[in-house]
Formats: sequence, structure tokens, C-alpha cells
Amino acid sequence: MSAPRLVTETLGGSPLSRATQDGQVPADWFPQRPVGAAGWRARAERVREEFNGSRWLAGLRPALDPSGLAAERLERVAAANGIVVTTGQQPGLFGGPFYTILKAMSALALADRIERETGIPAAPVFWAATDDGDFAEASWTAVAGEGMVHRLTIPRRGNEGVVMAEMPLGDTGEQFEQLVAAAGSAPHGGILDALKAAYNPDATVGGAYVRFLRSLLEPQGIAVLDAWHPATRAAARPTLVEALRRAPSVDEALALRMVAIERAGFRAQVARVPRLSLVFRSLAGVKERIPISQASEVAHRADSILSANVLLRPVVESRILPTVAYVAGPGELAYFSQVSAVADALGVGAPLAVPRWSTTVVEPSIDRRLGRLGMVLDDLKTPHDAERRIGDRAMPAAVRDALESLRRDLAARLDTLGAVSSSLDHLIPDRVIEGARHQMLHRVDRLERRLRAASRNRATEAVTDLASVRAALMPDNQRQERRLNPVPMLARHGDLLMAQLKAGAAMHAGSLVGG
Repeated sequence: MSAPRLVTETLGGSPLSRATQDGQVPADWFPQRPVGAAGWRARAERVREEFNGSRWLAGLRPALDPSGLAAERLERVAAANGIVVTTGQQPGLFGGPFYTILKAMSALALADRIERETGIPAAPVFWAATDDGDFAEASWTAVAGEGMVHRLTIPRRGNEGVVMAEMPLGDTGEQFEQLVAAAGSAPHGGILDALKAAYNPDATVGGAYVRFLRSLLEPQGIAVLDAWHPATRAAARPTLVEALRRAPSVDEALALRMVAIERAGFRAQVARVPRLSLVFRSLAGVKERIPISQASEVAHRADSILSANVLLRPVVESRILPTVAYVAGPGELAYFSQVSAVADALGVGAPLAVPRWSTTVVEPSIDRRLGRLGMVLDDLKTPHDAERRIGDRAMPAAVRDALESLRRDLAARLDTLGAVSSSLDHLIPDRVIEGARHQMLHRVDRLERRLRAASRNRATEAVTDLASVRAALMPDNQRQERRLNPVPMLARHGDLLMAQLKAGAAMHAGSLVGG
């Protein structure tokens, strides 16, 4: 089978995210990204000073439950007082969108590069946010079919606000069969077997997510941490309690940072909720934000089950893992401008976020269809542009020539009429003639659009090709990585695609480390 083609793209995101990536934001919003081996070594040494050998791993081992290459690498790094590169994502059905894998591979590549350049042992860790309560986000995924995108969803089987680690999954057999159908004749069926084993009816949404990611990532040397595991909650508790004790100061710092962000012409990624702290408590598995007025009282209660809001989570992570950098998506990069204010209010160092790698996978069958259409990936990104090009190509030359002749004749006749009017002491105002010109040419444009659409509809092969190409590369007019589940592609291409992803992520890591 031919290899897919990978197209590396800019990460994109909001104006704040893009400014962050370009280094065009105030220095106090983000820690400065190290440059070169010396810079990364200095940052790594600062992180190492805060941790004591393998103690962090001893406490978190039950939540990581590593095996194979992931276990070997973690043990080696912890024994040498090494560091970790982290990334993470909330649960998504069948592992979620493609960028979940891109995050993991980016973290692996950056850990590899830092270790090679600095000599300091480094390991990648994927933070599976099973403490998330957003079922709407966790309940679906999408796959590309022949000319269309199929959205696979599961019904809710638990209460609103229940964390995904405790949300019952139920039977996903029908959705799994739809995913298998999208994979087609997949020669690498092992990933489908692993997916089916993880997403069994007795699992929870978060538990299935963790089990599947471990089957996929641990052979690459990437450990997966379960955020809702009691070991993770126990390690995070001191930071969460401190965030409750300092809740008024944290809220004030966050409010001031949001004002600064808005005055700089940006919009804050995460809204501040007045009178609420950044800490959740869980009652019967249902999360609720703790009011600032109750924060001190809850901080003193040893029986409270606590977890972090999205702006506090990176700080918690940096306190329980020797994290040298977090590999972030575009939205995360934007909200790290707020995270640094939270860290300052708690008196700890701000976590460092670096952009993940972004790519689109063009499979051979899709590449052939792009070739038949005479298009490239960028042609799909402007709404209606690709359809217009098909219509232009399908429109008979005689029709195009007739339309151009009509435009030239109209322009010439109206110019003549304007000249005659001027010679007769402006028999009619110029604006009347120009208004008529605009109306007539507008009608010709409408006629051309209808002729183009009719021609496009007759070009059935091109229309079919375009529908399939769009579904595979720009599903629902969004980037492939943000919409499609990667399992069908991995089932078709197996280790070959994984090797390509590792190579692409490695090049990106090289640009991050610099030197």
C-alpha cells in the first residue's frame, strides 16, 4: 500500500493564540521559551531542583499504571531525577479527534529532543482528563465516509455533571460498527481489536478512554495518567487546598490579567465567573465550583473530593510532575496567558506551554482524487472556491465565450451611451448610467453562477470526488485534525502512518528546541 502524504500546517487559533505563538504578547503572560540546548538544560535543572528523585513516580504510579516501553522510560527518568514533557486532553468517544494523537506524538518528540540535546533523561506523559464533566464533548466522534461525514454519538447514561471517570458508557456496538465501516478493508485490525476491548459495555466513558489510549501510546513510550484516579487526586490535593486558601487573591489576579488581555486588544480564552473559586468539589461524582465565600471552610475539610478548573490544572500538574513543558493546542496556548496569573497568586512558577505539531493526512486515494480535480489542500479552505473551480472547468467554452462577449458588449454600449449623454449636456446624470451598468452586470454575474452550478451538477465524477475529498480533509469545513477520529486511518496504514507522525513531530520538536 502507498504511504499517505502529510501536510504540515500552521497551528492557527484565535488572535491571542497566534500572537502567543509569534511571541507578540507581554513577557509576564508567559514564561520565556528556552532556546538551544543550554536554555533547555537550565530550565530542566530548575525543574529537577523542585523534585526529589523518584518520589513523584512512587506516588503517581497507580494512576499511571504503565507497562512496556512507557514503564521502562518512566522508571529510567525517575531514577535519574529526570523530567517529563506533558500534554493531555479530555475524553472523546473512541479516543476523540486526530489532534489527540498529534499532541501525544509532539510530547514524545519533544522529550526525545530535549534528552538528546541536554543529556537529561526525559519522558512524555499524557494527562487523560477523566475528571472532566463535559459529556456533550465526550459523547461523540466523527469519521469520513464516501462523500460525507458521519457523526457517531452515544446517549447519556448518568446525571448531568458526573465526571467521565464515573459516567457509564453502555453499549457502543452500533457506533463501533460505523467506525469499522469507515475503516474499510483495514489490514491493520489490531487497533480495532484494542478499541473494541476498551469500549466494552461495563466501562465508564473515562475508563474506556484511558484503556484505549494506553494500548495505543504505551508501545510508543508514552505513559497515560488518569486524572481522576485517587493517587492523582491525593497528589494534587495540597495545591488545590492552597488555591482555596488563597481564593480571593487568585480571583483578583485573574481579574487583573483579563483586563490586561482585553486592553491589549484580545479576548480572554476562559471566562471568569465572579464569586467562584478555581476549585471543584465532587458530591456523588457530580462536580460543582466552590464559592469563594466557602473556600476557606472547604479547605479545612479532609473529606472533600477536590479537582481543578482548567486554569488551575496546569499549575497542579507542574506541582505533581517534574514538567519541563506542556505541549498545547491553540486554545490552550491562549488560556495559558491566564494560567500565569494564577501561578503568580499561588507563589509558584508559571508552567511553560509550547505549540503542538499540526498536520493533515492525505491518503493515497484522496490524493488521486485531488489530482483529478486539479486542486491542492488549500483550495478546499475557502468556502465555495472549490465548487466554483469545478463549475468553471465543466462549463462549455462556448458558454464562457458568450458570457465574456456579453460583458464586453454591455460595457461598450454603456460607454457609448454615456458619451452621447455628455455631448448633449448630460442628458441624464452619470450616476444613472453607472447604476444601470451595475445592475446589468450583476444580472450577468447571477446568470454565470447559475450556468456554473448547472455545469458542475453535470460533472458528476468531479462532484463526487470533491465530496469525498472534503469529507476526508476539511470535514464540516473544519481541519481534519479537529474533527475526524484517527482510528480508521491508523487501521488502514498501521505502523507506517505512526512512523510518519513520529518523523513529522520530530521536525517540529527540533524547531521548538532550536539552537
